Amino acid sequence: MTSHPRSLFSKIWDAHFVCARPDGRDIIYMDRHMIHEVHAPRGFETLARDGRAVRRPDLSFAVQDHTVASRLDRTETTNPEGTPFIRAMRAGTVEHGIRLFDIDDPDQGIVHVIAPELGIVLPGATHAVPDSHASTVGGIGAISIGCGTTEMEHILATQTMAISRPKEMRIRLTGELAPHVTAKDVSLHIIGVLGVAGGRGFAIEYAGPVVEAMSIESRLTLCNLSIEGGARTSLVAPDARTIEWIRGRPWAPTGDAWDRAVAYWQGLPSDAGAVFDADLEIDCSALQPQVTWGTDPSQVMGIDDAVPRVEDLPEARRGGYEKALDYMGLRPGERLAGKPVDRVFIGSCTNGRLQDIQAAARVAQGRHVAPGVTALIVPGSTRVRRQAEEMGLAQILTDAGFIWGASGCSMCGGGNGDRGKPQERCVSTTNRNFEGRQGSGVRTHLVSPATAAASAIAGRIADVRDMQGTA
Repeated sequence: MTSHPRSLFSKIWDAHFVCARPDGRDIIYMDRHMIHEVHAPRGFETLARDGRAVRRPDLSFAVQDHTVASRLDRTETTNPEGTPFIRAMRAGTVEHGIRLFDIDDPDQGIVHVIAPELGIVLPGATHAVPDSHASTVGGIGAISIGCGTTEMEHILATQTMAISRPKEMRIRLTGELAPHVTAKDVSLHIIGVLGVAGGRGFAIEYAGPVVEAMSIESRLTLCNLSIEGGARTSLVAPDARTIEWIRGRPWAPTGDAWDRAVAYWQGLPSDAGAVFDADLEIDCSALQPQVTWGTDPSQVMGIDDAVPRVEDLPEARRGGYEKALDYMGLRPGERLAGKPVDRVFIGSCTNGRLQDIQAAARVAQGRHVAPGVTALIVPGSTRVRRQAEEMGLAQILTDAGFIWGASGCSMCGGGNGDRGKPQERCVSTTNRNFEGRQGSGVRTHLVSPATAAASAIAGRIADVRDMQGTA
């Protein structure tokens, strides 16, 4: 008997389905669970209160990332605000026997960076994280779900999660990216098309020639931002590039187990004829480097364009328009290119991988950060930091006047003390440009690493395509 064509998402979901709850949610088995120091201590407290143990400590992993200082000589007290979280995380993981990537661990890093980097999460797996950007690891073909603290406790105690099955959306990215247009630019453009709620209730599968041509790091960036379009999660079908990228990573299978895993992964891509609840095609051929002008990621435009007038926006997007422009200190019809900047940040789970640092170094080589600009680069993991230092990238960047940091979330949310000052204009490779996200009154423009580096050098929002000698 021939089964009906199934999507990548359906194949993974169905393989992890345990049962249906009376309230309509599914109980889904979680292959891996990663926690960080902001939410985990509260989860440990409620486990103790309820007399529950961690069911599979061998399948749970913990990181210190949100509150750790980015100074190279940091200790657990460098950021006093984070010290209680760091210590509580350490105590809880010791008590429950969970592997902790502590502040000085050679594999420490941002949860969404180290999970695929170490092979902890694999294609076809389910994965849960108490953090919005869990969808990042969908770039290798896994279903990863962000959860709250209560859900986190339930996963620790049962290794399952109760969740409503999302609808499915396929976004086919066609054409070919122009030079200096990256996955970050594609992601921002997609959010601009969808809006911040256009993906609500959906699991998005990214497909098409643009995705197929992307590196794994780029696919991770693409999936990272899906949550900003409202999606529940997102993923890219694993292919030969994915398999080679995972081979040899510390937690990846070996020997016969590797062969069995590869055979399974090769059967995961969506079947021909698979039906989606929504199907969207976006031609990326004419896409420019993107930059946000407002206070949510959907308020975005090509760097050659002008800040839109309210009448240029769909009616559903007009609410809060004047408030956003007032906060950002902008006027309708104004160009962003050329606006002076005070601060540049390159890093985060969106753009803190080696590929991102390489892009910044290509722009920075032989140049220098403009006077009056503070430019900070924080690798997404300690492994990335080591690689960048061994390759000479860190030296190129520090010679150019960038501040080189130790890995962590840093200025993405500012929970480690890395924040801008009121009214500063900050060009950032992070995922959110909300009011106050990077410090009270800070005006954040989301861009790619290359655009961020070019802006640091120019001292203004810059089009990297205008910089001579940048490959």
